Amino acid sequence: MTRLSIIHTTAYKYNKRVTLSYNEARMTPLTDPQQVVLESVLKVSPTQAAVSNYRDYWGTRVTAFDMQMPHDHLEVVSNITVEVHRTEKIPADADIAGWDVLASKESLNMFSDWLPQSQLSGPGDEVLGIIPGVVEGKNPHEAAMAIFEWMRGEMTYMSGSTAVTTNAEEAWGQRQGVCQDLAHLAIGALRSCGIPARYVSGYLHPRSTAAIGETVAGQSHAWLEFWDGEWRSWDPTNHKPAGDYHVTVARGRDYRDVPPLKGILSGGGGSALSVSVEITRLA
Repeated sequence: MTRLSIIHTTAYKYNKRVTLSYNEARMTPLTDPQQVVLESVLKVSPTQAAVSNYRDYWGTRVTAFDMQMPHDHLEVVSNITVEVHRTEKIPADADIAGWDVLASKESLNMFSDWLPQSQLSGPGDEVLGIIPGVVEGKNPHEAAMAIFEWMRGEMTYMSGSTAVTTNAEEAWGQRQGVCQDLAHLAIGALRSCGIPARYVSGYLHPRSTAAIGETVAGQSHAWLEFWDGEWRSWDPTNHKPAGDYHVTVARGRDYRDVPPLKGILSGGGGSALSVSVEITRLA
């Protein structure tokens, strides 16, 4: 079990005054069988914002707020304490669903959100031609592991090499990308052979050797979950399942379902953005 304190700050300084804005923040982690949120406070500045909360279609906790008065900045600060206790076991053959189960009418209906390619996950014709050879003769779990190993040999993590609008095919064309690109490409490859897969966004404590009480510069992170009889996680950036230093905030078909902050505004004339994530291990 790991207990983490996370402070995620996003600030916009507008070049000109904004007359009104409507925003949604997805910065509050989920409570599920693998993690428990002990404390969560989200503050918005200017403080005159009208704030409400709801869960979206994917189960993500969303803080919606609008500002219907002139303002020259926006700051959103999420302060979280969460306990994570993940367990990833090597599945026995009896635990792995066969291809016939994945192709059944029941599975196609159950996983109808997680099987079709999305706007960002489609890997393109070249990858679609490669994957059948990668997974040939393997059960769904072995196939997923083979896809991850194949990607490890082909793709390079490169900070700043892509944008949030980059799709899996474009990342493959460059043979590099950031965590969300690697997640999109892996998801697209899995879906292409009938394995349900979903995008996961959250936080990652980057240094397991950090002392208790030591604050480090953390990061927003992306990984994936796939279903081969049960849901399992995989972080293609770090070539391993998600562990106690991964904190899940949201799940969706791809990044477009789970951005930490999005909105529309009137005015502004451009802006300067600053983002920071500070993570402290408490236990």
